[in-house]
Amino acid sequence: MHNGEKKRLNGEAEEEEEDDLDEDGMDAWERTYTDERSWESLQEDESGLLRPIDNKAIYHAQYRRRLRSLSTAGNAARIQKGLIRFLYVVVDLSRAAGVMDFRPSRMAMIAKHVEAFIREFFDQNPLSQMALVTIKDGVAHCLTELGGSPEAHIKTLMGKLGCSGDSSLQNALELVHGYLDPIPSYGHREVLILYSSLSTCDPGDIMETIQKCKQSKLRCSVIGLAAELFICKHLCQETGGSYSVALDEGHFKELILEHAPPPPAIAEFAIANLIKMGFPQRAAEGSISICSCHKEAKVGEGYICPRCKARACELPTECRICGLTLVSSPHLARSYHHLFPIAPFDDLPPSRQSEPHNRSHRTCFGCQQSLLITGNKPGLCVACPKCKHTFCLDCDIYIHESLHNCPGCESLRPS
Repeated sequence: MHNGEKKRLNGEAEEEEEDDLDEDGMDAWERTYTDERSWESLQEDESGLLRPIDNKAIYHAQYRRRLRSLSTAGNAARIQKGLIRFLYVVVDLSRAAGVMDFRPSRMAMIAKHVEAFIREFFDQNPLSQMALVTIKDGVAHCLTELGGSPEAHIKTLMGKLGCSGDSSLQNALELVHGYLDPIPSYGHREVLILYSSLSTCDPGDIMETIQKCKQSKLRCSVIGLAAELFICKHLCQETGGSYSVALDEGHFKELILEHAPPPPAIAEFAIANLIKMGFPQRAAEGSISICSCHKEAKVGEGYICPRCKARACELPTECRICGLTLVSSPHLARSYHHLFPIAPFDDLPPSRQSEPHNRSHRTCFGCQQSLLITGNKPGLCVACPKCKHTFCLDCDIYIHESLHNCPGCESLRPS
């Protein structure tokens, strides 16, 4: 096969992408409206309002959170996590992204949840940086460079939405590899690919590209929107990433948000070492100086590098003049909860809630919302093993993913 000849690697699914429907001829978003007697899935709360019941989804989400919490708590002594991450999010905007099996289309659904993922990523990883790459017309385009501003990434992505042409997985990997390979050893190099196509149109041997990514310690993960592809699964297995296929919009949201917390560190990068960091001061409101990242004069709203006195617009970043990593003290404090995770809360089933010593726990300690579903029927909740305070499932998620201490335990400490 000649080098200039393009190769097409097909997945296990051979049907056309435009006919990507369920067995009963329905799109993914239509399945949620096809259940018979859907009015029976409503219940009345204590205030007289109706809300839907989805016990299957609740137990499924709870089960996945328990597995992650137990694995994190049980292996906290021997598993290290990377707090300084350099993540490239690759979005497939080929013609397959225009398929309407997700409402209103795959492209619109991806853009919606990528925006939420960007905000969640920087909230949980204040010392990390992210960049966006798109694939369309067989070419990979770098939308944004590595940076720590979520608003800049979101604004650029929303202005470049549009699907056309084929998808090239190899071109995307080659582009990302070129940017991540020079990253210092303390930085954890990650790639998250949101892939809509059922094929890839590559100019060369993609297997060689995968081996290059593996040698450079790139952790590549893929979330598919159509069907499972061998080449995507092989990529994730070789680089130590995760591969999954979204069943519906809710499942896609759950899958993409699982990549917000830092994953376990690769063995070669788990060695502890010291990193030089600078804590810049904020520029005065009326000061005028040349920004090193935009190469133009700006008034106020900036940070001054403590080593070379160059100006930067946002944190965290690296100084363009001296290369010093610039962060702020709150960034380090917010990374603390990944180093010492909270022990998982205990499930409190309805049978235990009816016991005499638990009858007083009728409201969530976190949000103060009632834990009763209808009348005197208790709902699903969890209890802290130390302070014994009860929390709803929403507060359970927030505490374990966003905080480093249980608020119930904090309230018991002497002021």
